[in-house]
Amino acid sequence: MKQTEYQAAARYWEEKDAHSIRMEPAALKQAMEAYILSHNTCALATGAGDFVRCTPIEYSYHDGCFWMFTEGGRKFAGLERNPNVCLAIFDGYQGFGSLHGMQVTARAEVVEPFSPRYNAHAQFKKIPLTALKKLASPMHLLCIHPVRIEFLSSDFKEQGYSSRQMLEWDQ
Repeated sequence: MKQTEYQAAARYWEEKDAHSIRMEPAALKQAMEAYILSHNTCALATGAGDFVRCTPIEYSYHDGCFWMFTEGGRKFAGLERNPNVCLAIFDGYQGFGSLHGMQVTARAEVVEPFSPRYNAHAQFKKIPLTALKKLASPMHLLCIHPVRIEFLSSDFKEQGYSSRQMLEWDQ
């Protein structure tokens, strides 16, 4: 591809969104949170410089954020230098009439082990602190703060809206 073709492809959704039929933000946020809560696994992408990593990981959602306990792994190589992340939640493809998926642009925060927020999330997940303290190395807790969510749902089309909706997240 030529540079102009890359640029045109990159602008596709911006140009299409300029003419889309938008949902009211409160209704859209409610639909987004319902979708988030109906799932528990995402693909979390981290990166810095030439390094990129995309990790399938379980999440919980509460207080307007995604929460993830993790042993560690290469995702931290990106997080050390760049707190900007992207996560994706999606359903398996079953045809154009049943598309459902979202992309969340966000900022990651590593929560201090055994801090009040860490302990509260362990309680939320029903994980005893005694069990976490017995581990050879502590479980890390990521708190992912959404900045923007782009949600593709064929259901929106049936409601008279564009199938792709975007919301700047304001916790």
